[in-house]
Amino acid sequence: MKLFNLLLNILWLVFCGIWMAIGYLIAALICFILIITIPFGIASLRIAGFVLWPFGRTTVERPDAGAPSCIGNVIWVVFAGWWLALAHLITSIPLFLSIIGIPFGWANLKLIPISLMPLGREVVPTDQAFGGR
Repeated sequence: MKLFNLLLNILWLVFCGIWMAIGYLIAALICFILIITIPFGIASLRIAGFVLWPFGRTTVERPDAGAPSCIGNVIWVVFAGWWLALAHLITSIPLFLSIIGIPFGWANLKLIPISLMPLGREVVPTDQAFGGR
């Protein structure tokens, strides 16, 4: 299974992972420049790593996330999340047009929720998400 995830991640990286990660890096840089939005920049970097190498990993809700994460997610959606989600949607369309790209198109669509609401979530290996901590 790990070999299969490695193959999928390499193909993902070539077809769309690098470009989507660059989008998240740009969002992180903008957040770091604005200083008050540094927590958003850190979240964007975390997602960039996930978007770069998504297969074999997933996101789970952090148990200590509360109202500040919810408020932060609303701010994130308004300023950065919507265009990152739109980029995932637009990137998925040409991937669905080829047989080899269909799993990558689905992966792009599955990344839309995290691109809209990154705060209060963490990236973990897939087996850890279901097996506890």
